[in-house]
Amino acid sequence: MWQGLSDWLERFSKGWVALIALAVFLLFTALVLPQQALAAGKTAGEAGSPDMSFYYTAQDLYRMAEAYGEEGRAAYIRARFTFDLIWPLVYTFFLATAISWLHRWAAASARLPRRLNLAPVLAALFDYLENVSTSLVMLRYPQPTVVVDALASIFTVLKWVLVYGSFLVLLLAAALAVVRRLKEATRRS
Repeated sequence: MWQGLSDWLERFSKGWVALIALAVFLLFTALVLPQQALAAGKTAGEAGSPDMSFYYTAQDLYRMAEAYGEEGRAAYIRARFTFDLIWPLVYTFFLATAISWLHRWAAASARLPRRLNLAPVLAALFDYLENVSTSLVMLRYPQPTVVVDALASIFTVLKWVLVYGSFLVLLLAAALAVVRRLKEATRRS
């Protein structure tokens, strides 16, 4: 399954697709994220937000739920099932297509593993798992949601490692593609 998805991304990711994905990513980042950050800041206040933290404990998650209050918890859940359904699709579309497209340029000059284009897909998967688990904790608060409360933090860490890793892979693939183009230009001269 994973190999088939990776291969499909490689075939699908033409230059024009990667450019459209970049435009959508930049527009979303410029127009939607600032409004969402402002709304989340009002809800979270000083308590912070699980999805913006790199790591937190189950106790930290319950402290956030307490600090949000009933209205804040409802707003948090609403945001996870509106905005946060779309955002992972946006960054995955951009990262997966850009990495896949650049891989073709970079692969001839370096042994860049082909399946690295799946890192953003896995990031989105863990992002959705994080959203479901933290929302469940917020929904059930003040009752504990054992196991799910601990898994939420693991999903968050994995999401961030894969998101940051995807951007690192993107930069590496872009650098390798530039090196290849320069070598080809030098050979032609």
